[in-house]
Amino acid sequence: MEKDTKINYDYVKGHRKRVKEKFLKTGFDNWQDYEILEFALFFVIPRKDTKQTAKELLKKFGSFKELVNADYNDLVKACKETEGISINTAFFFYFLKAFSTKYSELKVKPKEKVSSPQDVVEFLKNEIGLCSEENLYAVFLDASNKVLKFKRITKGTTSRSAVYPEEIAKESLNAGKTRSVIIAHNHPGGVCKPSQNDIIATEAVQKALKTIAVVLLDHIIVTDTDYYSFKDNGLI
Repeated sequence: MEKDTKINYDYVKGHRKRVKEKFLKTGFDNWQDYEILEFALFFVIPRKDTKQTAKELLKKFGSFKELVNADYNDLVKACKETEGISINTAFFFYFLKAFSTKYSELKVKPKEKVSSPQDVVEFLKNEIGLCSEENLYAVFLDASNKVLKFKRITKGTTSRSAVYPEEIAKESLNAGKTRSVIIAHNHPGGVCKPSQNDIIATEAVQKALKTIAVVLLDHIIVTDTDYYSFKDNGLI
């Protein structure tokens, strides 16, 4: 029995080394979802082949995207139901999502200059692109387009008919030296085309900001894979 265990560990050790070398050479180019998940599990499951575990988790959640975006409680439940892993694995995946969001957030951290909508799009995709309900963010910029602050204005809103233009104007004043604002929200349905309510709400925000001499620079709609810029499409 001890011999079999050693043989198995030697195999796992060698396999993990090959996977890590492959990652260093190619990144995740042409990897299947279960391979990426298998690799991630290396860091929380020692001395064990994680390929089957990765496939079981993907089966439970339906897709890699759904797993990554899963609620912590759902991750815990799935881990408890999967042999050979603990809730520490759930915590690890929840941490990875937060870490990814924090990394993309660096592009819009205070004092960084925003030169185009793309500078904030990746952060927004990670932060709200996969949310099942609509959320609204605002980025406040000074005269040089440097970020003064960014803030979630609403969370879990199901209708874009109420965008709280007064709240955005108030936050603009609180930020100090605000000269322009970018607002953004997600579309849970996965389609980035603006609704009539989106257009009406944008006009309301423009008017509210105009009263305090602040310009609405753009309104961006995001999903996890795409975005729509009001400015790029001539709506601002």
